[in-house]
Amino acid sequence: MVCHWFTLMAMGCANRESPPATAPGTNHASSAVTSSSNQLAAGLPAPTVSSRQPLAGGSPHAEPSSGRQGLRFTEVQEEVDLDFVYDNGYSRARLMIESTGGGGGWLDYDGDGWLDLYLPQGGNPFARDESRRTSNDELYRNVQGQRFVRVSGQAGIRDQEFGQGAAVGDFDDDGFDDVYVSNAGPDRLYRNQGDGTFQDVTAAAGIDNPLWASSAAWADLDGDADLDLYVCNYVDYDPANPISCLSKEGTPGICHPEDVAAVPNKCYFNQGDGTFQNLADERGLNAPLGKSLGVVVADFNGDFLPDVYVANDTTANHLFVGKGRGYFDEQAVVMGCAMSGMGHYQASMGIAFGDFDENGFPDLYCTHFTMDSNTLYANFGPAGFEDVTRKTDLHLPTMAYLAFGTVMVDFDFNGRQDLFVANGHIDDWREKTGDAWYMKPQLFTFDGTRWHDCGSRAGGYFEREWLGRAVALADYDDDGDPDVLVVHQNDVAGLLRNDSDRGHFLKLRFRGRDSNRRGVGVHVTVEQGGRRLVQQLAGGTSYCASHEPALFFGWGEASAPCRVTVVWPSGKRQDIRDVAVDQELTLDELQAEAP
Repeated sequence: MVCHWFTLMAMGCANRESPPATAPGTNHASSAVTSSSNQLAAGLPAPTVSSRQPLAGGSPHAEPSSGRQGLRFTEVQEEVDLDFVYDNGYSRARLMIESTGGGGGWLDYDGDGWLDLYLPQGGNPFARDESRRTSNDELYRNVQGQRFVRVSGQAGIRDQEFGQGAAVGDFDDDGFDDVYVSNAGPDRLYRNQGDGTFQDVTAAAGIDNPLWASSAAWADLDGDADLDLYVCNYVDYDPANPISCLSKEGTPGICHPEDVAAVPNKCYFNQGDGTFQNLADERGLNAPLGKSLGVVVADFNGDFLPDVYVANDTTANHLFVGKGRGYFDEQAVVMGCAMSGMGHYQASMGIAFGDFDENGFPDLYCTHFTMDSNTLYANFGPAGFEDVTRKTDLHLPTMAYLAFGTVMVDFDFNGRQDLFVANGHIDDWREKTGDAWYMKPQLFTFDGTRWHDCGSRAGGYFEREWLGRAVALADYDDDGDPDVLVVHQNDVAGLLRNDSDRGHFLKLRFRGRDSNRRGVGVHVTVEQGGRRLVQQLAGGTSYCASHEPALFFGWGEASAPCRVTVVWPSGKRQDIRDVAVDQELTLDELQAEAP
């Protein structure tokens, strides 16, 4: 039976609702929650709904522009009062922990339908006790896409560790986004209480990671419908007793990763009662020599089981292939994605994820150090990966850059994937090697065969140099297309509004029932006029960042209705025909068919 039922949320319309409590009959353990729309904590302004109405015909979005001008972004951080500056604690000692931080995550913490921001802070790397820590992570509330307001204090955010990244996920499945904060030091797990405040549940949940963490990813690794947590740990480093490495000339400099020992990653399996167990060793998910900085969880071989890909600095990358029920087998070398096509280990940092060649399998793009290009791995499913960096013209354009955060998405809905890359060195090497310190970001478009650098035509942001780190996607202004957050070291974070001339599109969000609530791990195929686009809602990606949990499909000038096929992590399927383009849909697993 073909299912035609789905939930349509006209973006920008009135009657936005708070996330509902878990529906009766689902297999999630969660408690009742209070609607955030009517009981926010004292001191927080009540959310309001937008008065914007959908356009005629039911679509809330403007028609695609004729005479397309390509990708275009406008910096709006000042306009919307987003004034966050990540302080990396830059010192004459050139400490290693000064080089990596600057993460961020999008979340709807108050349930008003507008995407808010969690931004970890760095601070004084010499602060050995709380009395010397003056920095604090920041939570910004999005007020109808018009401005961002700091609400950290009212919301109970008090993490003063040396922050690195933020992973957003609803671990207790109550409909409210929780936050895992990775630090160079003890990490934090904040549970969203549903009233506009967070509770630090790190100890109560059994989370114990005093190591130097970087990226983390929420995903259902064992198929029990609860989100588990994979945490990348970098190197053996004591923030309370920081060390400085010396050059041959005796001057302080950032330590090379090869001079510092690796530490094991952790994987916390959700027990369904608010607690977690680190079972990385038992489940085959440890990378003792990893020096890990990036992670993505998705199905890479087409068996509908989650796999975990980990980007490592100066050591082989890891691909943990899922065997079912939360067990994994490391196969990166066999699958062709452990190192470059030349057989070299690389200094991998961030990971972009998307099916650029449209063969139905998600490809990988890893960012690297200067004089060693970023790497694009084409995925051929069970046959493994191939390094296609050179043959697609992505080798030379990235050789002079040191890259961190990156995303692959169709920004202008022309039907082809684009690549955004944040660049910036770890130290001032201008006299030592001639490398630039601050660097321009890069933006690439794909023509079906090769990639083209179009940053110089995409807006003033791309003409200036930054110390770029995390990159996170979200439709913060609710106009249907993905906008970009870029966290910079020692400079205001960039919020880039997507003003590209765009084609016809479809934006999808998800409401799991027998699967996790946000639908992490869902497979979606959208077909229109003989063309077939496949995406997954992955856990992790980019660098120290969390994106809006949504998928964006572009069709260019093709405006015909499309067919949407969804396979949920539970195995249930939905087949929805005659779906109009130029709208956002929230698909509900309640109407999916059992496998």
